Amino acid sequence: GTAQLLGGKAWSLANAGAEALLLCTNTMHCVAEQIEQISGLPLLHIADCTASAIKRAGLERIGLLGTRYTMELDFYAERLRRRHGIEVLVPEASDRELVHRVIFDELCQGQILASSRLSYLRIIQAMVADGAEGVLFGCTEIGLLLDPEEISVPTFDSASLHARAGADFILGPL
Repeated sequence: GTAQLLGGKAWSLANAGAEALLLCTNTMHCVAEQIEQISGLPLLHIADCTASAIKRAGLERIGLLGTRYTMELDFYAERLRRRHGIEVLVPEASDRELVHRVIFDELCQGQILASSRLSYLRIIQAMVADGAEGVLFGCTEIGLLLDPEEISVPTFDSASLHARAGADFILGPL
């Protein structure tokens, strides 16, 4: 139903003259292909612009934080692997649950808690210990919680990278 709803809205945008789509959420990219199909418009995929930044940094193995759906379903990590050759690590199951809970129960509610920030930093350290060369903030709200300066590896805020890709599409690269 989500694909039909968003695809219908995108179709309306196409009929109003839009030339491309920007879906400003990581998780809803699980229906990106259906939205493109329904609307007939190209979609600037959040994983693709994020992958470009990761590759420009020379990294091949990235830790992914996001909603449960973004971390566990194939639509995001598989696209990074298949299209961009980037290996994706996700936290262990209990840590994935914590990351997901913080996103919905805190960040989406406007709560920024120091204890959650420390938990995220611990989870990132574990992924780095497992070989992550950088960390992808695969949820638009994670940048509210984490300061890249506190993280020992490069970070990639998908929301910022996606917004830049949209601006570049409209205005041309700055």
